[in-house]
Amino acid sequence: MAIDQQVSSIEAEASSAIATASDEAALEAIRVAELGKKGRLSLLMRELGGMSPEQRQSAGPALNGLKDRLTAAINARKADLELASLNKRLETEREDLTLPPRYEPVGALHPVMQVFEELAAIFADMGFAVAEGPDIEDDFHNFTALNFPAGHPAREMHDTFFMKPAADGSRKLLRTHTSPIQVRAMLANKPPIRVIAPGRVYRKDWDATHTPMFHQIEGLVIDDKVHMGHLKSCLTEAFSRFFEVPTTESRFRPHFFPFTEPSAEMDIRCDRSGAEIKVGEGNDWLEILGCGMVHPNVLRSCNIDPEQYQGFAFGLGVDRLAMLKYGMPDLRPYFEADVEWIRHYGFKPWLLPTVTGGLS
Repeated sequence: MAIDQQVSSIEAEASSAIATASDEAALEAIRVAELGKKGRLSLLMRELGGMSPEQRQSAGPALNGLKDRLTAAINARKADLELASLNKRLETEREDLTLPPRYEPVGALHPVMQVFEELAAIFADMGFAVAEGPDIEDDFHNFTALNFPAGHPAREMHDTFFMKPAADGSRKLLRTHTSPIQVRAMLANKPPIRVIAPGRVYRKDWDATHTPMFHQIEGLVIDDKVHMGHLKSCLTEAFSRFFEVPTTESRFRPHFFPFTEPSAEMDIRCDRSGAEIKVGEGNDWLEILGCGMVHPNVLRSCNIDPEQYQGFAFGLGVDRLAMLKYGMPDLRPYFEADVEWIRHYGFKPWLLPTVTGGLS
């Protein structure tokens, strides 16, 4: 078939296909079939080299002209298809501007989590590491290793959430304090040990200052030269930083805990005369935590020689500390998922507290 006949045939077929192409993918397939390296027009143009000069003078311009016309037709059809696709998207993605605006939710850090972060920053500055443990514990870690004798009141059902007994009669429980984390830290590490143990704890209690699930941070230091003076200095400094006052005057009253001996409760000086409790001034005292020197029986249960090592431990309620520092009168709203409450008392989550840069 002569070149001019082939040019006419290709142009008629390609023009019809281009005009009826349904989308950009089909149009691209036509372009490759006609103008690609192995397309019909490209194969014809390769034959120019075997033609006589007279044939090339007529065939060359005919083929180049066809290439230009097909390219222009493809580009025009592509523009039409893109416009049709855009119009379709605009039609389906239409926004009704008469509707009220939809505000994006704004998150806030819960005050309890803020206090966790503040205390972690303070104790990290003193060289404490953060230790963690499971919420569901066994009797050994929650009671036995902490020198709770059989029949101790804290083991009874009115204080502790016990699971159903296993086949062997043993029962798991929801931990009543974060002290089991201290036990795990002593079993897993050799002295010196310096950790804080934050987490949720569970007891059967519910009123304005007690909830069945609440939060604690406990601290533990084990070394060969540790005494009550270190304990008092550590806690006094920590609470001066936490309440952001120059000094915190403290006193220690004798108490009893099965896992410490001697044991004490720590009070800090405050002023209760106004609507708010002011720490670091006044003539009143506020109980803040329990503490003491780790009982030798606890050390033995954790495979630590009490003749060589001793240590101190303390535990405090994070929820009540948040109440004191930020003026919240009731614990129960902590767990009621009230958006207005968290918006009022919440903190910016990206403003992490540091000892040098500020806590609250």
